[in-house]
Amino acid sequence: MSTPDPDETSPATGRPGRVRRPRRERGVTETLLSVVLVLEAVILIFAGLTLIGLSDHPLWMVLGGTGWAVAIFLLVSQFQRWNWGVVLGGVLQVGLVATGFLHGFMFVIGAVFAGLWVWCLVRARRIESSRRTAAEGVDG
Repeated sequence: MSTPDPDETSPATGRPGRVRRPRRERGVTETLLSVVLVLEAVILIFAGLTLIGLSDHPLWMVLGGTGWAVAIFLLVSQFQRWNWGVVLGGVLQVGLVATGFLHGFMFVIGAVFAGLWVWCLVRARRIESSRRTAAEGVDG
């Protein structure tokens, strides 16, 4: 990525151009696990709406619990670059399966997403390992 010439001015503002930092390279594990967590947040929104009609829980409890859960899943999706974030994401998988105690269909949804989480984690680590091996073979 080229950096703009500091003497060059922006046609829109007439001010000197800004130098932008290059984007951080995201790993395969970070990307896949973040996608899974965001998908789970979307599913939780629909599950919360379904629970309103199917359960006897108070409306404020379902909406509040759903809102907090969605916020936590979205927040943790941003921490997947660190090992502790991956562990926290795994803990959220257990929590998602445990929502089956609110309604039985959540056991199935939680199990499907927990399986997807494990599959993405294993597959991404395998891809990153093979990339490292290939890079060491080319450099060495």
